[in-house]
Amino acid sequence: MKMLSKLSLVVAGFTIFAGAASAEMIQVKGSDTIINLVQKEAEVYMQQNPGAKISVTGGGSGTGIAALINRQCTIADASRAINAKEVEMATGNGVNPSRIVIAFDALSIVVNSNNSVKQLTKKQVGAIYRGEIKNWSEVGGPDMPINLYGRQSNSGTYGFLQEEVLKGNYSPKMNSMNGNSQIVEGVKADPSAIGYIGIGYAKQATGVTILDINMSDGQPAISPVDKSAVMSGKYPIARPLYQYVDGNPSGTVKAFIQFELSPEGQKIVEDEGFYEIPAEYKEANAKFGL
Repeated sequence: MKMLSKLSLVVAGFTIFAGAASAEMIQVKGSDTIINLVQKEAEVYMQQNPGAKISVTGGGSGTGIAALINRQCTIADASRAINAKEVEMATGNGVNPSRIVIAFDALSIVVNSNNSVKQLTKKQVGAIYRGEIKNWSEVGGPDMPINLYGRQSNSGTYGFLQEEVLKGNYSPKMNSMNGNSQIVEGVKADPSAIGYIGIGYAKQATGVTILDINMSDGQPAISPVDKSAVMSGKYPIARPLYQYVDGNPSGTVKAFIQFELSPEGQKIVEDEGFYEIPAEYKEANAKFGL
């Protein structure tokens, strides 16, 4: 019984496990944006359910979705929606990907804390990352080149920003980083830098300024830290954060996801710096009995 009461937690990229060896292992893989959040959810869930075993690893949303398609994980974490090609591949492999929203994010644009720029339009962010705006003086800042920091192409955040903001290709001069934390460190060390990170990381970061963003010139600029503005849809770069499973969740997988969606699980979401699920996504989750 002493062995059953012990909890072993190994952080990002390794396995979190607890309980009897005979228990079903829930393999979670994917988004680096929510890896810390899901690890915390798993830790608390296993403390309350000593027979549970949950492995949480990152690698990016694309990696997680590919693992689900190839039956190499139970749950795929994703910070973007699955695309048509991935659905086709899943169907061809006998996998029916079902989407569940576990949290809400306000994707945050950050600059070095010594930069005088405090706000940008959504259009300007896109032009900067396409490489069309190259100097901070073009957006009211100091006369110095803009250095781009972003994610690798397997990242859901990379894909989300490209589709929703750039609507084109990233500049080949962008520095591709492995995760949110690397972007923060890059921006802190580079006075000319701009980066994009999840709100859960932005709230905890030091040495960077979180920019206010407006939809277009003449409209008020909104901070991603303003929860009411984010939840009401006024912040222009917000997104749901997903978990994908094969078919309708059941058994231990359903029990874990129900915990994530419970008041206690949603408090963990808020404690990790993200936002609780808006009502419209709660309704979508309900079709799975969640």
